[in-house]
Amino acid sequence: MARNREALLLLLDVGPSMHYILQEIEKVCSMLVQKKLIYSKNDEVGVVLFGTKETNNELTKEVGGYEHVAVLRQIKVVDGDLVEALQQLPRGIVAGDFLDAIVVGMDILIKKFGPTSKGKKRLCLITDALYPIKDPCEGTKDGQVNTIATQMAAHGMKMDCIVVRGNQDSDRSKRVMEENDRLLHIFSKRTCSKTVYVESPTSLLGALKTRNISPVTIYRGDLEIGPKLKIKVWVYKKTSEEKFPTLKKFSDKAPPTDKFATHEVKVDYEYKSMEDPGKIVPPEQRIKGYQYGPQVVPISSTEWDAVKFKPEKSVKLLGFTDSSTIMRHYYLKDVSIFIAEPGNAKAVQAVSALARAMKEMKKVAILRCVWRQGQGNVIVGVLTPNISDKDHIPDSFYFNVLPFAEDVREFQFPSFSKFPLSWQPSEQQQAAADDLVKMFDLAPMGKEEALQPELTPNPVLERYYRYLELKSKHPDAAVPPLDDTLKKITEPDPELLSQCRSVIHEFLRSFELKENPKLKKSTKRLLRDIPSGSGDKGEGLENKNDVEAVQLIENAPSVKVEKIGDSTPVQDFEAIMSRRDSPDWVNKAIKGMENKILQLLEDSCEGDTYQKALECLLSLRKGCILEQEPKQFNDFLHDLCKFCQEKNLNSFCELLVSKGVSLITKKEAEDSEVTDVEAKNFMVKEEPKREQGQ
Repeated sequence: MARNREALLLLLDVGPSMHYILQEIEKVCSMLVQKKLIYSKNDEVGVVLFGTKETNNELTKEVGGYEHVAVLRQIKVVDGDLVEALQQLPRGIVAGDFLDAIVVGMDILIKKFGPTSKGKKRLCLITDALYPIKDPCEGTKDGQVNTIATQMAAHGMKMDCIVVRGNQDSDRSKRVMEENDRLLHIFSKRTCSKTVYVESPTSLLGALKTRNISPVTIYRGDLEIGPKLKIKVWVYKKTSEEKFPTLKKFSDKAPPTDKFATHEVKVDYEYKSMEDPGKIVPPEQRIKGYQYGPQVVPISSTEWDAVKFKPEKSVKLLGFTDSSTIMRHYYLKDVSIFIAEPGNAKAVQAVSALARAMKEMKKVAILRCVWRQGQGNVIVGVLTPNISDKDHIPDSFYFNVLPFAEDVREFQFPSFSKFPLSWQPSEQQQAAADDLVKMFDLAPMGKEEALQPELTPNPVLERYYRYLELKSKHPDAAVPPLDDTLKKITEPDPELLSQCRSVIHEFLRSFELKENPKLKKSTKRLLRDIPSGSGDKGEGLENKNDVEAVQLIENAPSVKVEKIGDSTPVQDFEAIMSRRDSPDWVNKAIKGMENKILQLLEDSCEGDTYQKALECLLSLRKGCILEQEPKQFNDFLHDLCKFCQEKNLNSFCELLVSKGVSLITKKEAEDSEVTDVEAKNFMVKEEPKREQGQ
């Protein structure tokens, strides 16, 4: 067997206690084969069942025993027939002995590949381990398991054990379960074996790794602490997003008689001159360019290569900092793991000493990393200690990439603590929210934690592979509905919702949630439709700011507005304020609206533009409250009053007084320094000046 190929033997318990979960086992095992058909079509897979009525294996014929163990399929290259076989597993009638199944599986692998095979050999056991295994003819069960584990390690075999323990197991003998768990633990200690316990179909989907990816180092070299202190390390990727398989273009134009046709579509590109569309531009006459303002700056490949940053391959320590200073939201990209160079005892000791010192002092390290020679960029990241709790696993580090200044996005959102008191939750509302969070805890006491990342598959990928297998057999098949098991990943658990119904109702009652109907564009409410001011409740912003904030965002038009126009200044102001592609738009919108108000008043003839100017001022006031910019509005209102006095527009000030428009108070915006009394007396103080001017 080739070194990069895998031979996998599935050992499946089909006894009576497993019947409730067999349908999910059929799905996950058939999914495993489907992925191998895509990614590892040369791998070999076999299936052994135990707990069956009949007995069908070579060991029974040769030495006797090993009853109720049946070979469903001998190990061979994966194909579509195996998928169908796994989708229709027989239901057994006797309790299965998982140790017999392991021995039969080992016998198949040894006879198939021999002791010298360099390929990957793996057993995958799925059982509930609820029934006792048979006593050996000689010795103890522990001794028997140790002997089997020794042979497994000698032949280079690995084993994955998935133990399914559901709610129905509570009445089973705890003594038997504990004994079986202890025997499986011996395999974990003596061999390359891993045991995973699952309670739900969702966890089962993720427990069986349907695609094994061999670990590949992204860096091997020195971790440079200083000029004279270097530690040999290897760096692997710990997490990496699983992508959709690449979809290629194929054609059915090849002759049906051509058995060697690949049906692949080859794409060639031709570049033609804009002046002469019939003339093809050769590669030597083409050059890349960069849009710089109104012009395009040409950059040749030689210039581009010269301007590239070409650092030397290295990983260097820049310094240490408190772990509390590195926020979780700073992490970028995938997570990597630093381990000491395998077989290097001094490196293992150095990494362990450094990791434990950092853990004790609550420090993290900042590194400068260039993984390979010729890499075009430098990575700066944080190294976090990972202290192992197992004797045979050394300490290590986790590495996360940190952003540069250009990578950070600063969002102009006000702090919750700066919102008006009317927006803050009451004690009763806070208690209702606390109860809601407690009731929806995914890790309740005494139960398996739901949606664990290492046991939760990507439902989008799972559905894709299932449909791919269906379409391979039925080309015209429609997309089936989402599987119930996958729904538990994408939707709230109905059972949990039922248990939390009273808590949900209390939360709804506390916050008086109402449905926000989707309105047509022509009927959307604009900010100008809601009266503003700091006077009466009916005219003020109290209890309406939250609604207006949502409407300001929802009512943003699809076309991006750059400036405030003459025909619809209020709508233009709302559109610019809602833009989040730059933090400068808020200030631009406020300045633009201030200029528009002054222009309307200056162009006024006997007050014909007063109403429009008032609408603009009300909209500006609301926008400044929502964006927590009270100072800008208050300063403008002071300047506006002086402007009206200078231009003899006192009638507009009187209109503002009649409408109750005044300064933004601290009650409306936390950043304001204006009290309610000062706002109420603002227009009153201006009266004497207006009388003297008259």
